[in-house]
Formats: sequence, C-alpha cells, structure tokens
Amino acid sequence: MSQPLDRDCFSGSEPLMTLGAALALLCARIRPVVGIERLPLEAALGRILAADIVAGFDVPGHDNAAVDGYAVYGEDLNPTGETRLPIAGRAAAGHPLAGLQARGTAVRIFTGAMMPAGLQAAPGPDTVAMQEECRIEEGTVVIPAGLERGRNRRRRGEDIRAGRKILEAGQRLRPQEIGLAAAAGQAVLPLRARLRVALFSTGDELAEPGQPLGAGTIHDSNRYVLGALLRQSGAAVGDLGILPDRPDAVRLALQVAARDHDLLLTSGGVSSGEEDHVKAALLSMGRLHVWRLAIKPGRPVALGQIDAADRAVPFIGLPGNPVAAMVTYLRIARPLILGLMGAKDLEPVRYRLPAAFALRKKRDRREFLRGWVETDGNGRQRLQRFEQESSAILTSMTAAAGLIEIAEDVTEVAPGDLLDFLPFAEMR
Repeated sequence: MSQPLDRDCFSGSEPLMTLGAALALLCARIRPVVGIERLPLEAALGRILAADIVAGFDVPGHDNAAVDGYAVYGEDLNPTGETRLPIAGRAAAGHPLAGLQARGTAVRIFTGAMMPAGLQAAPGPDTVAMQEECRIEEGTVVIPAGLERGRNRRRRGEDIRAGRKILEAGQRLRPQEIGLAAAAGQAVLPLRARLRVALFSTGDELAEPGQPLGAGTIHDSNRYVLGALLRQSGAAVGDLGILPDRPDAVRLALQVAARDHDLLLTSGGVSSGEEDHVKAALLSMGRLHVWRLAIKPGRPVALGQIDAADRAVPFIGLPGNPVAAMVTYLRIARPLILGLMGAKDLEPVRYRLPAAFALRKKRDRREFLRGWVETDGNGRQRLQRFEQESSAILTSMTAAAGLIEIAEDVTEVAPGDLLDFLPFAEMR
C-alpha cells in the first residue's frame, strides 16, 4: 500500500475556488492509497493498471496473409498482363506450408496463415492475390494485372514490437486493453485494489425505499445514486445506511468505518445547522475543509480526513440536492476517487458542439446544464438543454445524456455557440 495522504492535503486557501483550481490542487496532492493485486484478465475490466506492460515478443510473430488467396513472389507478377502460376501447396492458419516455396509458383493461403519461406534463405513470397480476383485453370492460378507488390500481407510486429510499452500504469482497462494484453501473452495483470468506500446518509427525515413515508419524510435516493456511481467508478462500496440525527451515533459510525475503509462519502449534513452532526463529528476526530466552488449546481463541497491509527482517512461531503450531488460527484469526487486508486487520466472526455439554445449566466461561475445531442433537419448535431434548472429535480438527469459545461468567462450563449458536452457514458 502507498504512503498515507498528508493530513492537510485537502486544505484550501481561496474563499471561492474555480473548478480548474480545485482539480489542479487535487491532482497535485492525491496519490494512490490502495495496494496492488495480481488478477487474471477476466477480472481486469474497469480496473486500474498498477505497472507498465512491456511486450516480450512481436505481434504478429511472423508475416501472414491478410486475406484468403494465393501467396506469390512480387517479382513474378506481370505488370502489364495476367500472370499464370502453378499452385505448389497450401497454407492455413496454424498449419504453415510444409516446406519452402519456389520462385514461379503460387501457394493457396488463407487469412492468418504464415507466409511461406523462400528457398536458400532468400526473401520469400511477399504478396497475396485475393481469391475473388483470381481464377483457376488446370492447376494454375491466373492473377489479373495491377496487383501491387506487398499487397494483402501483414508484416511481423506490425501491431506490437518486442520491447515496446503497450499499456501504461494508471490506465483504466477497457475491453480493447484487455485484448491487447492477451495478444501480448499476459494472462495475469498487476491491478490497483478497489478503493473501499463507506457510504452513508444522515437524517431522521429519510426512509429506505420500500418503507412507508411518515409525515415530513422522504425516501433516501442520494445514497443509491452515489452507490451506483461509486461502483461504476470501480470502487467497493460499504453501505452504512441512514445514520440517525444523534451525535453519538454519527461519531461511532464514522469511527468504525474509518478502521476498514479508504474513504467516507455522504451527501448533505455538513453545514452549521443544529441537526448537522457530521461536521461536528469530523472536527472532533480530524479536520474538515469546506470548499466553496464557483460552480452551479453544487457550490459547497466538504473535504476532510478522520485521523485513524496510522493514516488519515479521506472524507467527501457532497451537497444534499440530488442533481448537485451527482454533478459534484462527477466533477470533483470521481477524479479524487480515481486518483486514490492510481488512475492517470482523471478528466472526462468532452466534445465541442454548437448550442441549440440561448442563455444568460453570471460571470466567474462555471455552470453545468443537463442536456443531450440532437440532430437538426440538415443532419447537423447540436446541444439541447433541459429547461428546468433546479438541482432538486432528479428527472432532469434521467432525461439528459450528459452535462453541458459553460466556462466562467461566458455570460451569454447564443444558438450556434460552441460548448463543451460531457456525456455520462464517458464519466464511468
């Protein structure tokens, strides 16, 4: 396991921080806190690679045919007319030609088959004529004019060269990276362990889904939203449930959770109200820094640590409104969580697209609209927004396909202006 985080790594000095400044501070101070485990490829999807992977051999390991056809020497081809060559053998994938191919002959070959070797250590056949372009006449293959030398041949090492770094520590593995590791002969990979996150809600007004609602109560949705987001990010979630509004119960739950978790996460409950007991419990056991971010929705985000025996366990307190909780998770908590697991790329992919709407906003504040990509009558893509901006309307997130991000210096958006679109699918 890596060294524990500095006990003041979440301290901030600015009264109102831009999102860019907050992310830069986090990236500079966060380092992995989880250990390394070696797991088979089947368990690697979505996990973070802990060490570089260097290829031990070329892939492919030999020249091979890219199509079904006939392997020939390029020098034997007639540049101005048809070429007739006797068929001197057969090569299939996993079953190379038994022997060597002489000049002036063709070998029936299939996709993936090893290109035959030439006589007396000379260069072998270097070209494959596609079977669809050839015809067979009395044991010979007739190849039309115009076949370029070297066509339809895959060269040794054209995908991977021995000694090349093919995967980099900090990459989050997708199916294609797992396939590349398999192609390079890697059956087991060094992976960062999953971050163990204790997730909880607080408040006597909350009820579990499925339970009847009493007067003044609501069902707890944030814990289920955040739990799903955490699992999507690759974390292992320990659900503490709903903590009652009693200081002793909150303090005890946090103490126990800090023993066997790497991070504590909640939404709401860290302001200065008489019933906000999380803040008091954290301050009695460690430190808490409330970051006032120049964003909408989700301005207050609480970052802190609980002092355990040998480490400081990070704490993230997100806003209580469900949309604000989701936005701040995706733009603040997610990069932090991935960084604690050793990920290299913390920022989501974004696309620059024209707006289909008009908007006015305050300067010096980054705003996130719920939106999607639509296609106009001319086939052009543009961004459309969800009109209702309240951060309490969770249905706006189900209607959206991502977040439209509007920079701090923008005060007015007109149709056609280019804006950043962050798809939810790219923020897993």
